[in-house]
Amino acid sequence: MIVIPVIVYYSVPMSQPDDIDRRIGARIRLERESRGWSLTELAERSAVSRAMIHKIERGESSPTATLLGKLSGAFSLSMSTLMARAEMQQGRFLRKEEQPVWVDPQTGYERRHVSPKSDLPLDLVRIELPAGAEVPMPASAYTFMRQLIWVLDGQLTFLEGDAKHLMAVGDCLELGPPTDCVFRNESGDLCIYAVLVLRNA
Repeated sequence: MIVIPVIVYYSVPMSQPDDIDRRIGARIRLERESRGWSLTELAERSAVSRAMIHKIERGESSPTATLLGKLSGAFSLSMSTLMARAEMQQGRFLRKEEQPVWVDPQTGYERRHVSPKSDLPLDLVRIELPAGAEVPMPASAYTFMRQLIWVLDGQLTFLEGDAKHLMAVGDCLELGPPTDCVFRNESGDLCIYAVLVLRNA
């Protein structure tokens, strides 16, 4: 009777990443089915393979940031909105410990959804981009919203189509028309930046 609680206690933190993957997968499936799309149709719209979408929906594979950007773009949603629908309850107040945190398994990119899930047409997200990491995002991820990027710590190299923006602490950039983008940390230190996403109300 003493051993069993100890086993349960230590197993809970270990299952958290899988829980997040399952919730994201379930949300993607719900978004797809609510539109009446087959796996094949979503694959064609997102340029993500049917097999990969199937694994993500079943919680058998943790999607990368780039894949989530492609899938959310196919749904005409920002990645922030897709993640909020998977993770958050409605309300005007969101404590730090309740803010959904997701880590890209490929790059270590950490995404914290800061703003509450409310009727306001915006999302505020805090990103930690490890040294040397690079996260590409397709144009489809920016088609249905406007965004601001504000560097809080470190240095960020942001490639916006053919334009290259070298951003330091305090710099803020409004994204232009939708195009393929890359977030890159070319320094040896962690880069922290905020993204403000203005959604269509």
